[in-house]
Amino acid sequence: MRTPLSWLAGRYSLGARSVRPAALGSVVASIAIIVTGGIVRVTGSGLGCTDWPMCTGETLAPTAEMGVHGVIEFGNRLLTGALCAVVGWVIVTARLQEKPMPAVLRGGWAQFWIVVLNAVVGGVTVWMRLSPYIVAAHFLAATLLLTAAVYTWHAAYADADIPQEGSWGAPHAVAAPLAPGLAARIRSLSAALVAVTALLVVVGTLATGSGPHAGDSSDVARMPFDWTAVTVVHGVLAGVVLVVAGGLFRLLPRDGLGAARRKAAIFLAVLLGQGVVGVVQSLTALPSLVVMLHLLGSALVWTGVLQVHLTVRRAAFGRRPGPPAAAPLSRADSAATRA
Repeated sequence: MRTPLSWLAGRYSLGARSVRPAALGSVVASIAIIVTGGIVRVTGSGLGCTDWPMCTGETLAPTAEMGVHGVIEFGNRLLTGALCAVVGWVIVTARLQEKPMPAVLRGGWAQFWIVVLNAVVGGVTVWMRLSPYIVAAHFLAATLLLTAAVYTWHAAYADADIPQEGSWGAPHAVAAPLAPGLAARIRSLSAALVAVTALLVVVGTLATGSGPHAGDSSDVARMPFDWTAVTVVHGVLAGVVLVVAGGLFRLLPRDGLGAARRKAAIFLAVLLGQGVVGVVQSLTALPSLVVMLHLLGSALVWTGVLQVHLTVRRAAFGRRPGPPAAAPLSRADSAATRA
């Protein structure tokens, strides 16, 4: 049975460059949905719509009596539709490629199902009256969507097999083989950097769930953790991430892994900026604007660490230089080779 996408693929084809704007758009949209979710929280609009999937028990959209909180929450829900459109753009352009791009297509479909998951978790968040544990799961689901989007963005260049030195999204050119010991250390540090950064993000949700900005002006339950203690642990983990990232940056050679080294440098700069914002928000009683900047920084830090890891893996271990070009085969040898 032919699907509409297979029917289109039989009649139209696109070049590799067509999928790259779509993949980048999905990354931007994934970051935007994290930021707008934060706007809902810091403005106390989490229950601006009192039900899900309807805004109220009787209306799909908010009523005039629900005020600005209803508008903010409903606007955030509408962004899910825009996000679906961007993900659909990725899927269609990946499916219509002249040269198959299976990794991009898988990434696009992964994003689609994660969007569905995140919408359901968002509905459960409303049903559970902003339980801090479900709110944390909602944020982590959005981060999972960002993970799939960054993977797709990277694969849009890798599958096209067109290395571009210096681009943030593109992988580095074919790297020369590294010494086995150095390669193993780079591999270990890169994986450790992703793991520690993921733990940093998770602990950040505990700090959020224990502090103010519950998401609604009414009395909403918070996590039973000491906010100061959780924040200190969060800061210590940020320091660990900084040390691991610095160690990886020092190990990465300029020759062959120059793009990964530059991305690691950008990641360090973003991480330091995020740390400054985190300290400022902790010392100034968590003002809403600074909290929003910290949420944006969290998305950028996670995007950065994934870019570093994917670029290291692709450049150092995904390719090997091919053998030198051989002289043309004779017709007899060519026939024997084909046989």
